[in-house]
Amino acid sequence: MKKYLGMIVVASLGGLVAIGLNKLISHDNEQQFTANYLAKYASIQDGSHPDFVAVAELVTPTVVHIITTVTSSGQEQGNDPFGGFFKGFDMPQMPRSASGSGVIISSDGYIVTNNHVIEGASKIKVILNDKREYDAELLGKDKNTDLALLRIVEKNLPFAVLGNSDEVKVGQWVLAVGNPFNLTSTVTAGIVSAKGRGLNLIRDPRNQETQYAIEAFIQTDAAVNPGNSGGALVSTDGKLVGINTAIASETGNYAGYAFAIPSNLMKKVVDDLMKYGEVQRGLLGVQIQDVNNQLAEKEGLKDVKGVYVAKVNENSAAESAGIKDGDVIVAIDGENVNTSNELQEKVGKKSPGDKVMVGLLRKGSRMDLTATLKGKDGKTTVTKVEKIESNKVLDCEFETIPREERLKLKIANGVRIKKVGEKSPLKKAGIPNGFVVTSIDKNPVGTINDIKLGLEDHKGGVLIEGINPDGSKGYYGFGL
Repeated sequence: MKKYLGMIVVASLGGLVAIGLNKLISHDNEQQFTANYLAKYASIQDGSHPDFVAVAELVTPTVVHIITTVTSSGQEQGNDPFGGFFKGFDMPQMPRSASGSGVIISSDGYIVTNNHVIEGASKIKVILNDKREYDAELLGKDKNTDLALLRIVEKNLPFAVLGNSDEVKVGQWVLAVGNPFNLTSTVTAGIVSAKGRGLNLIRDPRNQETQYAIEAFIQTDAAVNPGNSGGALVSTDGKLVGINTAIASETGNYAGYAFAIPSNLMKKVVDDLMKYGEVQRGLLGVQIQDVNNQLAEKEGLKDVKGVYVAKVNENSAAESAGIKDGDVIVAIDGENVNTSNELQEKVGKKSPGDKVMVGLLRKGSRMDLTATLKGKDGKTTVTKVEKIESNKVLDCEFETIPREERLKLKIANGVRIKKVGEKSPLKKAGIPNGFVVTSIDKNPVGTINDIKLGLEDHKGGVLIEGINPDGSKGYYGFGL
């Protein structure tokens, strides 16, 4: 069989990255993202000859152009053997731009895009279809689904109507809307080629933040190119069914196939980011693999179908439900699952404490067991991001900063050091109480977790940048 997927390319422009198949926040607003259906969409008929003109006119105003600024040290650009020693200290700043797309999902300025579009950005600019420009606030992100939530300060915006991605059928028409190659408001059409595609695109074995990666992409042949990332995939009745994310290509440009994150999974992520500040992911707690002929022969399975449970994790939801090593999961809540990707997507839309009916085969006999999902902390309750958090390792207390205050400080992101302990390395470096950390070693800091990731296990020199209590800019370099 000819191998058609040479490379998987993340479809953002500027910081363009071609990735092989082995790699590719706190928010106070408790409002949930709701799919309000606008009456004018009802006039679009889904037939054998879809009216692409009507769909394009309705959807294009809801898709935005995103331009990010990423500031990196000039030393990082070369091959200086001393670059690691001097990294982050007194080096000239070399800003670079990247480009992508986003979709407005509410009239008051909430926008969903891909995490890789805004990753590492020190500034995020949003340009509407009517050319109005805004600075965007990053409300939250989820690396496990490659999604991010932004907001701009505006009202009465056109917004996308949410569709049900579970009802999308292979063979149906879809449109992709985005900004490829900085060509704004580009619309292309194609059909759904497959569902539940897993590309090993998001999971990075070197990054613990992606250990719960979920990949069940909608595959389409609608033309998608660099710059389309974060754009809309819509059905012929104008409903959002996916967020365009990647393309299959050996050149970095469109070569026949593109991949989108299903809208139902996106809705779960956005709802959680709005309500809790982070994604509340329900976990079954099993190590799994697809059933194929080789596995069926090895394990003596009667049927080549379903998802094989290689191991049940200790103290997991699966263990409590009675699931055992060697079981084959064939359904979740009455819906058939035949691949690991399908299973992960269905469970990934659930939260800790949710109950799921797991249909499985054990030695050829069908069983249905009820599992109460647990979070990554092993509990069945959701965990809201705290506004103030104490860090024993750093001997400091940190707090998130309200959006209004960030606007006054003219910063897109930041975390305040509420209290610096006497034994803290930050105290020794001269960092005062009330200092707002905006970056660590040039990596933007937007959440308390960013502080932990940047400092807790860090060895050697570190550069912290931010705003002093008197409003002046502060730069503190010290060793850990």
